[in-house]
Amino acid sequence: MRIVIAEVMHETNTFSNVPTTRELFELWEWARGDEILAAHSGVRDFLGGMIDAARQRGIEVVGAFAASAYPSGTITKETFDSLQDELLSGIAEAGKVDAICLSLHGAGVAEGFDDLEGALLKAVRKQVGYDIPLIVTLDLHGNITDEMIMEADILLGVHLYPHTDCYERGLEAVELAERMVVGELLPRMYRATLPLIIPPSTTNLSPAKDINEACYKWEREPGMVDCAFFHGFPYTDIPELGVTVVAVANNDYDLAKRAAEDIANLIWEKREEFAPKVLSPQEGLALAKAATKFPVVINETSDNPGGGTPGDGTHLLRAMLEADLQDACFGFIYDPEVALLAHEKGVGATIEVQLGGKTDNLHGEPIALTAYVKSLSDGKFITSSPMGKGSPVNLGKSVRLQAGGVDILVCSVKTQVLDEQIFLLHGIDVTQFKIVCLKSSQHFRASFEPISAQIITVDSPGLTTLLFQSFDYKRLQRPVYPIDPVTRT
Repeated sequence: MRIVIAEVMHETNTFSNVPTTRELFELWEWARGDEILAAHSGVRDFLGGMIDAARQRGIEVVGAFAASAYPSGTITKETFDSLQDELLSGIAEAGKVDAICLSLHGAGVAEGFDDLEGALLKAVRKQVGYDIPLIVTLDLHGNITDEMIMEADILLGVHLYPHTDCYERGLEAVELAERMVVGELLPRMYRATLPLIIPPSTTNLSPAKDINEACYKWEREPGMVDCAFFHGFPYTDIPELGVTVVAVANNDYDLAKRAAEDIANLIWEKREEFAPKVLSPQEGLALAKAATKFPVVINETSDNPGGGTPGDGTHLLRAMLEADLQDACFGFIYDPEVALLAHEKGVGATIEVQLGGKTDNLHGEPIALTAYVKSLSDGKFITSSPMGKGSPVNLGKSVRLQAGGVDILVCSVKTQVLDEQIFLLHGIDVTQFKIVCLKSSQHFRASFEPISAQIITVDSPGLTTLLFQSFDYKRLQRPVYPIDPVTRT
């Protein structure tokens, strides 16, 4: 048996003023053929799981094309065309294969294409036809569309947030592809939709945890293949934005429908439980200062680069500097200009800078800062988080600045903080600090929950604010809860 694997991964925040270009993809990944196998072997991600599953099962695996960019604004038409051309040519060059396994996101938007994934799947089907099994892995923040359901044989969503089960979904994709090829599996898929948007919600806490447990119960039913709760991505202004449930059964459409509708009903019953408890940076810091066990981790959810924000927001950092803190660290703010200046001046220098706030006005004004340059690095490390463990990261020129009792990390490439590696790179052991602040919504929890005494989420104006009702949705199909009063029939 022979399979081809590929990936096009982007979570699009359509409210961002930063268009997503080919250059932004190339900053993270733009690979072909054997480059894909080399880059993802031994890595806990979707493609890493597919590669390992194929090798374990004696299946020949061929890489077609892999591209991923950090979440940002709408993908340009030129970039979309390049992505589609590379994907199709890579699949064609793979030659005769028995199945296709694709790693997509589910919340991609390009100029002229509200549904990036649906458009790519349709193009693949036009090229290869409908006789070959096509299995797709997706992020749980996917906005699942009719076209995605029609073009794929199976859509497999990750169950966990933080997404520590991407590797397992990759394994499962190949297993199911093999079962389809040998005739053991005839998938039937059903999507249940809800007029509902929810904020980022970790799955190790209720209510998302309860819904996942109900999904798992359905998956134990004879004939069931998968049952996934897709949270949707609330920062994408498209008509089909919203919560969905996708269930897959073996040659039993009615079973898939019953499972999906049952979970959808449960989600609707619990819809009010998703309402976030919102604290300002000042309120969060007051709680942290009053704590008696450390470290206290404060996550700035409203400027989460993992959701398409600029990563140079200053609301939390400014509050830290005004709070007269000691033994506190902040990791990290995106500001390549400041990082470059620090590298030019060197360790031991004192520099005067305007830090952050350079992308837009929403995430805060630049901070006028006089700081001591404590350490410099190239920003390179290997991910230790269970989410993507083993993957290399390059944040470019990076620096540890000290101002008062706060250590501030500044990097040249934006990303959310997944683990403590960027701190360790600059000599900071987060377990020895009282207050550790970072930019992320939920993914950081995979690494920081085991080593923190308390986690406090703070919110402020930003492109990933928990108060998504503040956005001016123009294309969203209405009514939708909680923006509108909704009665679901």
